Amino acid sequence: MNRQMEIEKLAAEITNDPRWLSLLARDKESDGKFFYSVKTTGVYCRPSCAARLARPENVRFYTTTEAAERAGFRACKRCKPAGPSLTEANTAKIEKVCRLIERSEETPSLEKLAKHAGMSVFHLHRTFKAITGLTPSGYGAAHRTKRVRKTLGKSQSVTDAIYDAGFNSNSRFYESANEVLGMTPTSFRDGGINTVIHFAIAECSLGSILVAKSERGVCAVLMGDDPLLLVRDLQDQFPKAELVGDESGYEDLVAKVIGFIERPGVGLDLPLDIRGTAFQQRVWKALQQIPVGTTASYADVAKAIGMPKAVRAVAQACGANTLAIAIPCHRVIRNDGALSGYRWGVERKRALLDREAQA
Repeated sequence: MNRQMEIEKLAAEITNDPRWLSLLARDKESDGKFFYSVKTTGVYCRPSCAARLARPENVRFYTTTEAAERAGFRACKRCKPAGPSLTEANTAKIEKVCRLIERSEETPSLEKLAKHAGMSVFHLHRTFKAITGLTPSGYGAAHRTKRVRKTLGKSQSVTDAIYDAGFNSNSRFYESANEVLGMTPTSFRDGGINTVIHFAIAECSLGSILVAKSERGVCAVLMGDDPLLLVRDLQDQFPKAELVGDESGYEDLVAKVIGFIERPGVGLDLPLDIRGTAFQQRVWKALQQIPVGTTASYADVAKAIGMPKAVRAVAQACGANTLAIAIPCHRVIRNDGALSGYRWGVERKRALLDREAQA
């Protein structure tokens, strides 16, 4: 084999390796997953390194920095592959800022947060939103709201709960309370008292199905084998709400949901009363963007909301969904294509996906 043929063979081996595409894309998501060396420079780099791309025949791949160094290569001074990646370093800084926001009664100024992180104000604001999906002030508001949800069940006074959570006035919280809690703070604290929820139960090919509706829209779609257990599940969600079942007119809601289950192609367009934390609502909104007949991995959803590291939290948000079908968490699968847990049973998940694939 002559020299030219040997070079072409080496180049083909590299360009046919999926990791080569990561180099071409300067893919930051691949940082830490592998490293590459360049024979002509004697250095090894991260996949995202901004250095000029080497010829493929001069490139070799390694799974660890130690392996690259054992092969005689030194770390690139530009991308510093032996240290934390820029993404990892920024994530650590933003986590530090998040902890400061959570400890503070009010969200600190951008100047103070930037100084705490060792970043410029502009870089902090842009990086914070890229990693968390929220601005620092939005994160602070979401955290205080989360504390209100926890405190309302323990405080004798709604006002005490609001101030304990870090809101410095009732009006600031009440402006968004109904959207976040799905009802007034007093009703939320009292388990939905003074809230009327209508529901109806029917049977479909997947078993029993319960659809409940508040004045704002459909607030629960539950599936199972035992209608009584579905009613108990609804009672657990709204322990002190007035539940009204089998009232004329609400059977139509169930019929629409069943119609979508049996014929996914017809679509499902219902007003929804979605209640959850700021993070959960972001995940659920992303789920609603997954088209009928397709699936996404938990990692895909995490990327879609701008938080690629939050795969486990995305899975937890999917598990907290109480609006089956309407918020299609059944369309989220594992990275390897396997069906993971589903609140209403993996067999129902498989049946839904099979029907949607044929729609």
